[in-house]
Amino acid sequence: MSARSVLAYVTVALPPLALAAVGVTHPMHLTATSAEYWRNLHIAILPVFPLLAFAPWLVARGAGALLAWIVGILGFVYAAFYTALDVLAGIGAGGLKLDGMGMATGTVFGLGNHIGEVGSVSFIAASAIAAATAIARFRLVALPGSALVVVGAVLFLQNHIYFPIGVIGQLCLALGWLWLCGVIERTARDREPVVEHVDNAAVRTD
Repeated sequence: MSARSVLAYVTVALPPLALAAVGVTHPMHLTATSAEYWRNLHIAILPVFPLLAFAPWLVARGAGALLAWIVGILGFVYAAFYTALDVLAGIGAGGLKLDGMGMATGTVFGLGNHIGEVGSVSFIAASAIAAATAIARFRLVALPGSALVVVGAVLFLQNHIYFPIGVIGQLCLALGWLWLCGVIERTARDREPVVEHVDNAAVRTD
C-alpha cells in the first residue's frame, strides 16, 4: 500500500471516528451542570467538523472535474454553515448557560440549528453525489460503501454526533468512505500495466 493510499484512508476515516469517540461523551442536554463540558467539547472539535468535507471530494474527483467541483463546493458550504452551528449552539450556548444566561440559549440554539441545517443538507448532497459516482464507476462493488455513507450523512442531519444514533452515523461514514477508497485503490492497482522482465539467455554454439 502506497503512502498516498494510507493518507487517503486516514483523511476519510479519522474525522468521523474522532467525532464518534467524542459523541459517546456528548451530553444529551445542556444544563448548568453540563455547560462547561458542553462548551469546551465544541471548542475542541471545532476544527474537526470541516474535515468531513474531504471524503466526498476524494471519492468524486475521479469522476471528472465538473463533479469534483460540484462536490467541492457543496463541501465548502457544509463546512462554513455547520461551523456556525458548532459555534452558536455549541460554544455560544454553553458559554451563556455557564454564565447564568440560560434564557438566551433558546435563541442561540434556534439560530444555530437553522444555519447548520443548510450545512447538513449540503453534506448529504455531496455524499450522495460522491456515492453515485462510485456506483457509476465501479458498479455493485461500490454499493455497500455508498449505502453506508448516505445513511451516515442522513443520520448526521438530525442526530449530529449524539449517542447512540449520531455516533452510529459517524461510524457509518468512516466505514463507508474506507470501503469506497479501498475500491478505488484496488481498481487502480488492477489497471496498472504489468511489466514482464524476460532474461535473455546467451546461447553458445561450438
